Amino acid sequence: MTAAPYDAWFPAAAIDGTYGCDEAALRAVPPVPPPPGFAATWRRWNESARAVPAAPDLVPLGRIGAHEVSSLTFTASDGLRLRGWLAVPTSGAARVGIVHSHGYGGREAPDFARVPADAAVVFPVARGLGAVNAGVGAPESKDEHVLHGIGSVDEYVLGRCASDLWSAANALDEVVGPLPHYVVGESFGGGIGALALPWDDRIVGATLIVPSFGQYDVRLDLQCEGSGEAVRRHVLAHPEAREVLRWFDASTAAAFARVPVRVEAALWDTFVPPPGQFAVANAVAAAGDAAPSSAAASVGDAAGTGAELELAVLPAGHAEYPGLAEVRAAAEAATLRHIERVLDRSRLATG
Repeated sequence: MTAAPYDAWFPAAAIDGTYGCDEAALRAVPPVPPPPGFAATWRRWNESARAVPAAPDLVPLGRIGAHEVSSLTFTASDGLRLRGWLAVPTSGAARVGIVHSHGYGGREAPDFARVPADAAVVFPVARGLGAVNAGVGAPESKDEHVLHGIGSVDEYVLGRCASDLWSAANALDEVVGPLPHYVVGESFGGGIGALALPWDDRIVGATLIVPSFGQYDVRLDLQCEGSGEAVRRHVLAHPEAREVLRWFDASTAAAFARVPVRVEAALWDTFVPPPGQFAVANAVAAAGDAAPSSAAASVGDAAGTGAELELAVLPAGHAEYPGLAEVRAAAEAATLRHIERVLDRSRLATG
């Protein structure tokens, strides 16, 4: 890709959003290796979340395009009642369930740009965030939210938010019946999606858009304008927090992917530094290339089985720039095509 004129696009930027990296350097950023017991711990959290009935409460809101939409309240694994939206096709039965997360700005309403007409979809809003869950289970401010519970692996908010995606998927299944699930998440939601997707056998694919929380070994050295800056400053003052973060690195989790994953990673981004985004993509690629070892297979941790990366390199993330509308429209269409390919592959695999 020809280098974009970033100085002209972002003349007032306080940070060089490339962080001195070209695409070749970004494609070489490695994922962070897992701490001992990483996969077993995440699988335990998934099993615990799936064992708690979501008990969905729906209030119909009407039709949006090809979907009937309802507001949703559901139970998270720790008993918290969270809100969001759930939608079903207006015509025919759903053939896939989309679990659609969001960025740190929260979500004010459903967005169907990456949702097929014949999909059921749940739009969970993360605990503490957005108009519907502000202050519920976590602080609303992103700088406070991203540090909530960081003193404990079992209490850190990123793990809770990943678990909440599984609980939202429970709600979807309780409403429409079991379906193959596909995860869509952007920024905060992309990082949370990467953390959640390897451990849930309902998930057959994902699109992760400019995903956050990747490669803490690098990102903790990089100033940014996003939530990572609060984490970086906290770890400088409290170095022991780095040991908690090892359990919530999106690049570490993505290395355990076993399904096709589309990653949209940006070359320039002052909110989520590109090395972290590409580390997530590189982890999926490595998972697809890896041959499961007998030792890993013996404990169910075999990376590589079914993993496949589709990488879209974006000129920039978390910013307005010339041509953004066209880039966004092409990316949305590509996710819809990716869902189709994933479903075709899933059907072939199940015979």
